[in-house]
Amino acid sequence: MNSERSVPRWLRIGIPALLVLVWLVGGSVGGPYFGRVDEVATNDQSSFLPASADATQVSERLTDFTGADEIPAVVVAASADPLDPSQLAALSELATAIGEIADVGEVSPPIPSEDGLAVQVFVPIDTSAEVRDVVEDIRALIADDVPSGVDAWVTGPAGFTADLVKGFLGIDGLLLIVALAAVFVILVVVYRSPLLPILVLLTSVFALCVALLTVWWLAKAEVVVLNGQVQGILFILVIGAATDYALLYTARYREAIGSGATRWDATVRAWKGAVEPILASGGTVIAGLLCLLLSDLASNKALGPIASIGIAFSMLSALTFLPALLALVGRAAFWPFVPRTGAIDFPDDPSVPVSGLWPRLARFVARRARPVWIVSTVVLVAGAAGVLQLNADGVPASDLVLGASEARDGQVALGEHFPAGSGSPASIIVPEDRLADALAVLDDSPGISSVAAVAADSPTGQVAVTLENGEPVFGSPGRPGAPAAGPTVSDGEVLLSATLTDPADSFAAERTVRDLRDAFAERAPDVLVGGTTATDIDTNDTSIRDRTVIIPVILGVILLILMMLLRSVLAPVLLILSTILSFGTALGVSALVFTHVFDFPGGDPAVPLYGFVFLVALGVDYNIFLMSRVREETLAHGTRRGIARGLVATGGVITSAGLVLAATFAALGVIPILFLAQIAFIVAFGVLLDTFVVRSLLVPALAHDIGPAIWWPSRQWRREREARRAAARRTLDA
Repeated sequence: MNSERSVPRWLRIGIPALLVLVWLVGGSVGGPYFGRVDEVATNDQSSFLPASADATQVSERLTDFTGADEIPAVVVAASADPLDPSQLAALSELATAIGEIADVGEVSPPIPSEDGLAVQVFVPIDTSAEVRDVVEDIRALIADDVPSGVDAWVTGPAGFTADLVKGFLGIDGLLLIVALAAVFVILVVVYRSPLLPILVLLTSVFALCVALLTVWWLAKAEVVVLNGQVQGILFILVIGAATDYALLYTARYREAIGSGATRWDATVRAWKGAVEPILASGGTVIAGLLCLLLSDLASNKALGPIASIGIAFSMLSALTFLPALLALVGRAAFWPFVPRTGAIDFPDDPSVPVSGLWPRLARFVARRARPVWIVSTVVLVAGAAGVLQLNADGVPASDLVLGASEARDGQVALGEHFPAGSGSPASIIVPEDRLADALAVLDDSPGISSVAAVAADSPTGQVAVTLENGEPVFGSPGRPGAPAAGPTVSDGEVLLSATLTDPADSFAAERTVRDLRDAFAERAPDVLVGGTTATDIDTNDTSIRDRTVIIPVILGVILLILMMLLRSVLAPVLLILSTILSFGTALGVSALVFTHVFDFPGGDPAVPLYGFVFLVALGVDYNIFLMSRVREETLAHGTRRGIARGLVATGGVITSAGLVLAATFAALGVIPILFLAQIAFIVAFGVLLDTFVVRSLLVPALAHDIGPAIWWPSRQWRREREARRAAARRTLDA
C-alpha cells in the first residue's frame, strides 16, 4: 500500500512546514545567546571542587577573615640594574594609580627584592568583577606608565585566570567557524551536492542554538556550572553528533529516493529505518555522559547533563528538522547526482565479481576474516603499548595556556627575585588554641619561606607571626613605627598565609602542601590547608578518583544498552572489547605524540576520562550503526551474508560520519588551551581509528569468523543453529 495515498496532500506539506517553522523559531531565539555565554560562565577552579575538599572549605571561609572576596594579582617590575630612587618613586606612583582602577582593593606599596633589581606589588581584585577586564586594565596602565629601563608583568592567580579566560575567547566565533567549515567541505566532497551539506549543517546549527538556549537558562538558575571547557565541548559535541545522526538519516532517505519512492514515502521509510539506531546511539552517548554525575568535581558533573542536553537536541533535530527539510526539498537535495538505485549492490554469490570500495572490502573481509581480525588486533595492541608513556597526573597552571602567557613570564621573573610562591600563598585555617602546633609544623617545612596571620585591622591586611619559646608572637603590620596587631579570629580560628619557596603551581609546591597536610594530621588534625596549590592538588586527586570509578560504570551501562538493542550477549561483549582496545590504542598513540612530537609538559588527570567518555560512547555509535543494519540484513539473508551487506550499506555513511566527527573535534585544537588540544587529538585520532580499522575491519571480520554464534543466545542464533542442523540431517539422509 502506498502510504502517500492515505495521507492528505495538505498534511504531507503542512507537517514538514510546521516542524521547520518550530525549529526556525527555536533557532532564532537561541542564536543570540552565543554572545551571552560569559554572563553565566565561570572559570574559577575552586568552584569546581567537591564540598568536602579542604581547598573548598578554606575558600568558603576566606571572607570571614578578610572581609572581602578577592583574588590576588601580583605586579612584578624588574630591571637588569639596581632600581634607582627615581624608578622606585615612579613605581610607587604606578601602584597608587593601579589602586584607583575600578574593582581593585587596597594595593600594597612596592616591596623591593633583596637584590634590589625588582619590586612586587600585591593587587587584590574583587571576584564579582570581570577579572580578565580588570587585569587587562592593569596591564594597559603598566604599559603606559612603567619607568624606562624596567619591565613589568601581571601574574599571580588573577593573572593566570585572565590568560585562561583569554584563551577561551575563540569559542564563540573561531571554534564554530572552523568546525562548520570543516564539516561543510567534507560533506561537499562526499555528496558532491551544494544543497545537501547546507541542510545537514542547518540541522546541527539549529540543534546547537536550542541546546545553548536551554543550557544558558539552567546555568542562569545555577542548576549547572558552565565554564569555557564545558562550553567548547558542548559546541563540538552537538555539531559532530547532530551531523552523524543527520548523515544516517540521509543515507536511509537516499536509499528510498533511489528506489523510486515519493517524498512522503521516502520520508516515512527513512524515518522508520533510522529512528532505532539514532535513538540507540544517542541514548548510549547520553547514558555514558550521565555517568559523569558520579564525579566529585562540579565541572565533570556539569558536563554530564549539559552535553546530554546537546545530544538530546541533536537526535531531535535529526529526526524532525532534517526529515521535514528533505520532505519539502525531495530529490533536489541530492542535485546534481540524484540517486538512481536504492538496493544494496552486493551479490550473494561469492563467484560474482564486484566493484566499488565497500563491496570489495566486504568480499575481502569475508574471504580473509580470521587473518584480518588477528592482524588488526595485533596492530591495535601495539599502539596501545604507548599508554605506558602517558603522563596524566596534572600540569602546572602556568602550562594550561599554550603559546604566550604574560602571567607565566611574570612568574618566572618573580621566582628570580622573590620567593617563587609570592602572591599565591597557602591559606591555612588553624584553631586559635592550636596555633603554636601549626607554626611549629610550618617552621619545620623547608618549602615555606615566611608566615603571616591575616589581620583585617592591619594596613597591609596581614601581621607577621613567629614562634618564640613555643608561643606565637605577632609583629608589626609592616610599616615602621606601627604598633603590633593581632590576627583576625573567626569562630575561634585564625587564617595563616604561608609563602612557598617554590612556584605555587609546581610539583615541588604540591609536595610541600602534601607534607604539610600529613604533618598537620598528626600534630593538629583540625587544620585545613587551602590556596592555589591545594586547589590544584584536590582537583587532580578528585579527577583520578573519578576516572577510576566512572569508567567501569560507563562500560557496564553501555553493555546493557547494547544487549537490549542487539538481543544478544556475545555481540555486545565483543563490541565493548573492541571499543576498549580502540580507546587504548588512541590513548597510547596520543601519549607518544604528546611527549615526542608536541613536547607537552603532561596532561590533566581528567583527559583520559573525557577521552574515554567520548571515544567509547561515540565509538559504540558506529558499531551500533553497523550492527543494527547487520542484524536487519541477517534476518533476511543470514548472518555472514548479513555482515557483508551491512558493511556495504553503512560503509559510506559511517566513514563520512567519522570524518565529520574527527574534523569537528580537531577544531578544538584552535583554542590555545592544553586540555582542549589534548582532547581534540585523542578523540579525532580515536574516531578515525574506529572508522577505518575497528568498524571497517576488526568488527566485521571477527563477527564473520564467529558466524551465527555472534547473536548468542538470541532467537536468531537458535534459528540459524536449527537451520544448520536441518541441512546436516538432509545431507545425511541423502
